[in-house]
Amino acid sequence: MPALTRPMKIAFGEMRASGVRGVLIYCTDYRYSHSTSIIADRWPDDIRLSDIEPRFRRRGHRGADVRPDRDSINAYA
Repeated sequence: MPALTRPMKIAFGEMRASGVRGVLIYCTDYRYSHSTSIIADRWPDDIRLSDIEPRFRRRGHRGADVRPDRDSINAYA
């Protein structure tokens, strides 16, 4: 069976250029359905959201789905 690959997502710089400063992080394990939102200012503009997904961990499970938090538009200004 071929390995599953996740699509590459936009870079943080592109996201911030559209006015979004936060990201939503969803656990990839469907049994837990945990999520959180954080300000994305710590990552440089050239890093893609998909680049940081493997860094998140919950109870030994690695991986997350990271998406722009459109509700954060100008919320942190």
